[in-house]
Amino acid sequence: MGIFKIFSRDKKEKLDEGLEKTKSSVFSKLSKAVAGKSKVDDEVLDNLEEVLISSDVGVNTTLKIIERIEARVAKDKYLGTDELNRILKEEITGLLDESNSGDATEFTTPADKKPYVIMVVGVNGVGKTTTIGKLAYQFKKAGKSVVLGAADTFRAAAVEQLKIWAQRVDVPIVEQGMNADPASVAFDTLQSAVKRGADVVLIDTAGRLHNKVNLMNELTKIKRVMDKIIPDAPHEVLLVLDGSTGQNAIEQARQFTKATEVTALALTKIDGTAKGGVVIGISDEFKIPVKYIGVGEGMEHLQVFNRHEFVDSLFSND
Repeated sequence: MGIFKIFSRDKKEKLDEGLEKTKSSVFSKLSKAVAGKSKVDDEVLDNLEEVLISSDVGVNTTLKIIERIEARVAKDKYLGTDELNRILKEEITGLLDESNSGDATEFTTPADKKPYVIMVVGVNGVGKTTTIGKLAYQFKKAGKSVVLGAADTFRAAAVEQLKIWAQRVDVPIVEQGMNADPASVAFDTLQSAVKRGADVVLIDTAGRLHNKVNLMNELTKIKRVMDKIIPDAPHEVLLVLDGSTGQNAIEQARQFTKATEVTALALTKIDGTAKGGVVIGISDEFKIPVKYIGVGEGMEHLQVFNRHEFVDSLFSND
């Protein structure tokens, strides 16, 4: 299975840098796992299982990967530990293939859906509003016109933060301040986007997981109101997760997928952590495509997730 070299060198370097902490952690554990061994035997597989679980890949996903490698060991009879890297790369890419379709590299939206409406969900503190700002920047850079909707009206800081991003990226924002009805903000945002002939709409929503029933009702109401203006809106429900929280991010994904239908994931703060393996676990466990990955602070550090490039950056021991 070849790795598709489709990222620009600059993007690839940023991805490599962003995954450096995870990569060095995984490699130091891997080298210990195979120390003194020339072939992949039961002990190496046990050690490998420990490496993957401690790298936040998650238990269920780790067991799947180990099973796949066991099947190859049984088939090839003799697999050298020097080949383990390549095999890990192939099997993890294969696993990610099952929940991520296509090999996107650019910020695009379907031509037949204009405006393309993205409702962004996630708990406070995961980088949700920042991700919206960076998405607006990337879509605008790709030649798309963008409108922001400040429907996270539960916190004054969220509305103010989004306004700052709108100014920074120079895109219009629709807001009614704190404590406004989120559905009303969403309604106005879509009306404004249609009037402007916008390409993309990004709607920020509140992330109050401790009161799941309210959250569920609120998101359902926002969706219902949007559908009145643009049938089938939102076209995408993007859940933002903080990759540096590891297993906690998996738990948040579990809670949000119960509260609303999530169709895509964005994982932030991957660069500041050795827990990058969580991308593999979340993608596999929820069968929801990882669409965006944050590998640094800058606006250009939000990348379209490409599974082949991700695995290549993670397991290339150059």
